[in-house]
Amino acid sequence: MASEEKSLNFIEQIIEEDVKSGLSNTKLRFRFPPEPNGYLHIGHASSIALNFGLGIDYQSPVNLRFDDTNPEKEEQEFVDAIKKDVEWLGYKWAEECYASDYFQQLYDWAVLLIKKDKAYVDSQTSEEMAIQKGTPTTPGTDSPYRNRSVEENLDLFERMKNGEFEAGTHILRAKIDMKSTNMLMRDPIMYRILHKHHHRTGDAWKIYPMYDWAHGQSDYLEQISHSFCTLEFLPHRELYDWFLDQIFDDNKLRPKQREFARRNLSHTVVSKRKLQQLVKEKHVNGWDDPRMSTISGLRRRGYTAASLRNFANTIGIAKRDNLINVSVLEFCIREDLNKIAPRVMAVLDPVKLVITNYPEGKEEWLEAENNQEDENAGFRKVPFSRELYIEREDFLEEAPAKFFRLTLGKEVRLKNAYIIKGESVVKDSEGNITEIHVTYDTDSLSGSGTEASQRKVSGTLHWVSISHALEAEVRLYDRLFTDEAPDSYKDKNFLDFVNPNSLEIVTGYVEPSLATAQNEDKFQFQRLGYFTVDKDSTASKLVFNKTVGLKDAWEEKGKKEENSINNSLKDINKYFKVETKPERIAIESAIGENIKNISSFSLLQNSLKKNINNNKASLLFSQFILKYSNWKSTDFEEEDVKKLYSMSLKSESTYVRSKALLNLRDIESESFKNQFDDEILKLYSNPPKNASERENEILAEMVKK
Repeated sequence: MASEEKSLNFIEQIIEEDVKSGLSNTKLRFRFPPEPNGYLHIGHASSIALNFGLGIDYQSPVNLRFDDTNPEKEEQEFVDAIKKDVEWLGYKWAEECYASDYFQQLYDWAVLLIKKDKAYVDSQTSEEMAIQKGTPTTPGTDSPYRNRSVEENLDLFERMKNGEFEAGTHILRAKIDMKSTNMLMRDPIMYRILHKHHHRTGDAWKIYPMYDWAHGQSDYLEQISHSFCTLEFLPHRELYDWFLDQIFDDNKLRPKQREFARRNLSHTVVSKRKLQQLVKEKHVNGWDDPRMSTISGLRRRGYTAASLRNFANTIGIAKRDNLINVSVLEFCIREDLNKIAPRVMAVLDPVKLVITNYPEGKEEWLEAENNQEDENAGFRKVPFSRELYIEREDFLEEAPAKFFRLTLGKEVRLKNAYIIKGESVVKDSEGNITEIHVTYDTDSLSGSGTEASQRKVSGTLHWVSISHALEAEVRLYDRLFTDEAPDSYKDKNFLDFVNPNSLEIVTGYVEPSLATAQNEDKFQFQRLGYFTVDKDSTASKLVFNKTVGLKDAWEEKGKKEENSINNSLKDINKYFKVETKPERIAIESAIGENIKNISSFSLLQNSLKKNINNNKASLLFSQFILKYSNWKSTDFEEEDVKKLYSMSLKSESTYVRSKALLNLRDIESESFKNQFDDEILKLYSNPPKNASERENEILAEMVKK
C-alpha cells in the first residue's frame, strides 16, 4: 500500500492477505458497478470512495461498470449523471464498461450451461414458481419442467432470444438445488423475456440476464480481483461462486466477492426506489433537489467533493449496518467551507436602521477581510451609508440582561464599521417596528486604531447598505424528514415523516460584491451560515441555497426535545399531588403543549415504550403521548399500545384509568377497541372504590355505545 503506517480496515486486510498468498500486485483491479436506474446518493459516495481509494492506494486500475441488465428502469440520463458524479468527486476510471457489452458472451455461456444440463427453461407462472420454491424453513420442490431435454431447452432458449414468446411465458433457470438452505440457490433465474428498448443495445435483445448471472461473469471478463458489495449481497456470494465455477478457466484470475456494511444516513432515505418516489410525487423538485441525499442534490446544495470524500473516510468501512447521524456529514462540510468560503454580509429578515447623525448622501467604502482562515484571501471593499438593513432578530425594544445585540440605550458594533447606540423606533399602525434610529460614534471605525475603535461593546452585527444592496432569493433548506430513520418502521410509510418545513424561500439583501457570483460559488453569510449560488441564478436575479448553518441546530433541537420529555416526566408527579381540578388541568395542558411540540417520532415512540410499567405517573405520561402528540395511536407499535391500555385499565389510579378510557373512546378502529370490552364491562359492573365520578360517567357512556 501507499502508506504502511496507517491501520488497515478489514477490506484492506483481505487484499493484503491475498497479496501475501501469492496474488501479484499487478493483478489487482477493482470496479464501481452502479445500475443506471437513478441518480447516485450519499451511500454510493462511500462505495465510490472505497473502490477508487483502493485503486489509488494500490496504484491499481478501477473500472466504472454500468450493470445495465434491466431496460425497464435504465436510461442514458442516469448513465450521464453517474459519470458526472464520479468525475466531480475527483476520481478517474480505467475503463468504462457495461454489462450490455457482454450480452453475447453471457448468452453463449448460458447455452453452455444448458448443454451441461445445468440450466433449463421453466414455463411456470410466477405464482406457481413462488409456491414451488418453498420457504426459508421448508425445502422447495422441483419444477415440472426441470427435466426437459437438453435439445428442448436449447430450442426454447433460442426462440426466447428471437422474441417468439410473450414476457412471462418462459424463463431460464440454473439447475442447482431446490432443497438448499440458501433460497437463492434454489434454481435461480438467469434470463427473463423483456420486449423493451435498451438504451445501448436498442431492440437487439428480447431476453435479458438477471443481475446475479451478469455480475460475477462481468467481474470475470474484466478480471476484477476483488468485487466489493454491500451486506445484502452476502447470501448471493454462494451463487456468485457457483456461476463462476461453471465457466472458470484456470489460466485466468478468479474474482472474489466480499461484503461491507451499508452506511445509512439519518433524516433521509438512500433507496433509489424511494428517492424516485419523492421525485415522481413531487415532494421534491427533481433528483438534484438540494434536500435529496443524491450526490447531485448535495452538490447543488453546496457540498464540496472534498467534504464528501472526508465524510466517507470519517465513517470508514464496517461489517455491520448502522445509522450515521447526518450531523457528521454537516460537520465535514462546515470544516471544508470554513477554510475556503469567503465571508460576506447578507440580511435575510431585514429591518431598516437609520444612523441619524450620519450625513445624508455620504457613503464610505470600508475594508473587510475575506476569510480570516486563509491569509491569502485578501480584503474587499463594502459600502457604508446612513441607511442600512440589519436582521430583525438583532433588535429588541425591551431586551433581557443577556441580550447581546441592539436595544435602546445600549451600544453594539457594526461589523467592519462603527459602534452604534439604539435611540428610538418607528412603528406602523399595527405596532410593528419599521425603522430603528441609532447614533454612531464617529471615532469608532473598526481598524482605525483610535481609542474609541478599541472600546469593548456587547455584540457585533452584520448589515448591508440599503442603497447598495442586491436583492436575492434565498432558499433555506432543512432536513427532508423529521425522523432520524423514516423508512425503519414496518407499519408506517416513510412519506409520513416528510418535513413540511424543509424549504422556506425568503427575499434577502446581499452586499454588492456578490453581483458577479457564479453557479456553485460558495460563501459564508456572516453569522447566518454557508450559502451557495444555485443554478437558477441569473445576472438579474441572484439565487442562493443554504448549505448548512454555522451550528448544528438539530442537535440543539434534539437536546431541547429530550429535556422537554424529561421535564414533563418530572412535572407529571405533581398531577397526583395537587388537590384541585384546575391545577390538574393546568399541569396536563403544559405537558400536552410540550408533547405537541416534539417532532421526533422515534423519541415519542421510545418514551411511550419505556413508560409502559406499573408506575402510575409513567402510565399517565404514555397516555398523554397518545392524546397530545401529532400522531395517532395506530402510528405507534400495536403491541405497545395494547399493553399500555391493558395496564392502564388495571391501574390503581382513577386518573390513569379515566385518561385511558377517554383515549380508547376516541380511537377510530372499532376492532381495536373491542379487545378491551371485557375489561371495560368489569370496571363498569364493579367500579373500584377510588373511581371518580368522571370515570364512572365515561364508563357508562362507553358501555351504552
